[in-house]
Amino acid sequence: MKNVVVLGCTGSIGARTIKVAGDLPNEIRLAGLGAGNNVELLLQQAQQHLPEVISVSDPSKAKALAESLRGKVRVVSGPQGLIELATLPSADIVLIAIVGTAGLQPALAAIRAGKDIAVASKEILVMAGETVMAEAKGHGVRVLAVDSEHSAIFQCLDGKPADSLRRLWLTASGGPFRATAKEEFRNITVERALKHPSWVMGRKITIDSATLFNKGLEMIEARWLFDMPMSKVSVVVHPQSVIHSMVEFVDGSIIAQLSTPDMCLPIQYALTYPKRVASGRVETNFAKIGTLTFEEPDRDRFPALDMAREAGDVGGTMPAVLNAANEVAVEAFCNRKIGFLQISEMVRRTMTRHQVVKHPKLEEIFAADAWARTEALRA
Repeated sequence: MKNVVVLGCTGSIGARTIKVAGDLPNEIRLAGLGAGNNVELLLQQAQQHLPEVISVSDPSKAKALAESLRGKVRVVSGPQGLIELATLPSADIVLIAIVGTAGLQPALAAIRAGKDIAVASKEILVMAGETVMAEAKGHGVRVLAVDSEHSAIFQCLDGKPADSLRRLWLTASGGPFRATAKEEFRNITVERALKHPSWVMGRKITIDSATLFNKGLEMIEARWLFDMPMSKVSVVVHPQSVIHSMVEFVDGSIIAQLSTPDMCLPIQYALTYPKRVASGRVETNFAKIGTLTFEEPDRDRFPALDMAREAGDVGGTMPAVLNAANEVAVEAFCNRKIGFLQISEMVRRTMTRHQVVKHPKLEEIFAADAWARTEALRA
């Protein structure tokens, strides 16, 4: 039985984690749940699973939650509430599915408290991969992947030595505009960008999938998770999203992890690792799928991949700047203040103006993040 804390329990990944826990009551106990401001869903989850502690962002909503739960569950709030959940003494693993940068401090707190972490928030490793992985090594805890691509690589590696690896291959669906001419990009609306061909996800990650920024961020994640140089992390477009990623070895062999797309599978694997637990949620019919195809990504139409590779190569505070500028640009696009093409343009201009700090301390990472958010709005 694993005692699990879920930070971001009412979002897309968090809600699926709750489903996985419901599927496996003998394997997973939800010890703590942290949410933003979706109090109604948090209350439903808490009433169903009765965790030890729940946390809500807005302190003014905590009292009403506590009254509704009649003392059966302790209620905390605000940033300190997330830290309290992340360091819950009974927790074995903390799954972090908070969108944006708010998950970094709880992730580090969990590591320092000796907890394994399962990372569903790309920003944690993109911003501070060097710091997070060093802390995890120092405290003897594991950083487990929840993204389907990184989970796939983790499963393919299965403890194989680093000198046996030639390349990590991240697969990308190509998003909704894989076959759209670049001349049409100026006409892309928010509604079109939110229609992903393979996955149902939150707004931010869906837009990132349309620009391929999500794949760029995943390249940087993979660099830190698996201690590989950026030059050995590549992307191939695979529209069916059945192969979730691959590992190429020095002898030319390639091992891939395949399944029908369903985020419950990598979530379950992270939470039950090293066990594999039976589940009827994912079944793959190859005859029905029929064909698996692959394409080179078009870096002219999707410059995010090259920007991410550059940020990962430069290192230091540059990945945090890439990430922050992209968040600002996506928000501006969703609010119809800029066009689709301007997302990557805004990120590029912000990166160009940044003075990189190598091997940054945490406060320098946050300073770079704040600088980029202000600078991007000027871009």
